[in-house]
Amino acid sequence: MAVEALTIDLHGHALVLSAERAAFDPRAMTLFIADAHFGKDAVFRARGIPVPAGATGETLARLDTLIATHKPACVVFLGDLLHARESHADETLRALEAWREKHRGLRLVLVEGNHDRHAGALPASFGIELVKEPYRLGPWALCHHPQQVDDAYALAGHEHPVYRLKTRVDSARLPCFRFGARAGVLPAFGAFTGGFEINDDARGEAVYVVASERVFGVRAS
Repeated sequence: MAVEALTIDLHGHALVLSAERAAFDPRAMTLFIADAHFGKDAVFRARGIPVPAGATGETLARLDTLIATHKPACVVFLGDLLHARESHADETLRALEAWREKHRGLRLVLVEGNHDRHAGALPASFGIELVKEPYRLGPWALCHHPQQVDDAYALAGHEHPVYRLKTRVDSARLPCFRFGARAGVLPAFGAFTGGFEINDDARGEAVYVVASERVFGVRAS
């Protein structure tokens, strides 16, 4: 099944929301990724929790799909690129370095998140620019922590937002994008991440959920 995307107008600027749980600015040719948490499975195993390997490879494969689809000039990670210091395990670094070799001409920017400060930087050979929030790019203030920024619309991560859709007999928690008057939050991109339910916290916001390889609105602002 093909992965679909939805283009929305955010304060007069187009933003493409992908069912791969990322956003793309077609004018700036920039892809926004929040909370990849690479190496989280390696962290769990290092701490004695026997979770399966493979989350980093799955996450990188989805990133490859986005790059092939949108052909960005730049990828901005909205914080928490790595999960913890144990994310520097050989298996994780080898996968990241192999991915970087395939995309050596792509500019990479990391807006520092709370996990990044504890995890430590990737090797310099990875070639990623580390910046502080808010990082201004066109109409956007790119952040890790959700916040309001003067004269810009803030895009952030950190929350791992999910929205619960309910019927009379069942319910499902789905990753979602949420957009308020001056700030929005992207879903967590990583394959091995939890979620924070926002149903009771998103009044007055537009919410778009990811389900069945597509993005659709469930709440208008």
